[in-house]
Amino acid sequence: DNEVNSDDILISRSKIEILIDNTSLNFIKGSTIDYVNELIGSSFKIKNPQASSSCGCGTSFSI
Repeated sequence: DNEVNSDDILISRSKIEILIDNTSLNFIKGSTIDYVNELIGSSFKIKNPQASSSCGCGTSFSI
């Protein structure tokens, strides 16, 4: 969704901004988000220590 709610949290690092709701923040606590540029394209990779499984591309995970 494209709406910014009053309880959303804005995280800024360098020139990157992430807008997240409080419920979702609990699922990614302790995670690192990396932007990678590879031959097959550019994407964000998430490394989540809470994940019980993840996909091979690093964009989705299960908790």
